[in-house]
Amino acid sequence: MSLASLPPDLQHEAPKEKDYRVPGLQSVQTTTLFRVVYPELFIKPNKPVMAFGLMTITHCVAYIGYLHTQQENKKDIYEAIDSEGSRYTRQKTPKWD
Repeated sequence: MSLASLPPDLQHEAPKEKDYRVPGLQSVQTTTLFRVVYPELFIKPNKPVMAFGLMTITHCVAYIGYLHTQQENKKDIYEAIDSEGSRYTRQKTPKWD
């Protein structure tokens, strides 16, 4: 049975490549400026780059936390000089102790 012998409502052409909808904003007509300002909408996710970025940010936050704890530990220690003129480090104590 050929296409010519089928009724008009059953005659379907093969769908064309351009008829398929592309998900996301890739099928929308946009300007180059919009694509430059919002590249994350048009670029396919790159998992190795995302993993590297996640590790980098995690290490940065951990390093800032480490520096914060080191500063907290140093805050309670100061350098004192005794009556003989020798220097030593001493931990701060409240005045009422």
